[in-house]
Amino acid sequence: MRSITTTGGIALPLDGDLLAMLETLYKELNTRYALDRTFEDTVREIAHLLDQMTDEERRAYLAESLFLNTVTYENERLGAYVRKVTENA
Repeated sequence: MRSITTTGGIALPLDGDLLAMLETLYKELNTRYALDRTFEDTVREIAHLLDQMTDEERRAYLAESLFLNTVTYENERLGAYVRKVTENA
């Protein structure tokens, strides 16, 4: 299995596990910048990871990301609806 690395050298296998990638990205940014990281720091690290991926790998991770975000959005909407119904009951 092919791997890419963060700017700090952490190996990240490209096995389709988006949550593992997010966790590694989080650890990398917090290890290097602690609470002082900026939007630009995050964008640079993401760009570094993307630059190492093929078009096919980027497409697969984008699809996984869109799926995860859709589920998260649905859960947030459902939670808001349940709170509203509960408050009006």
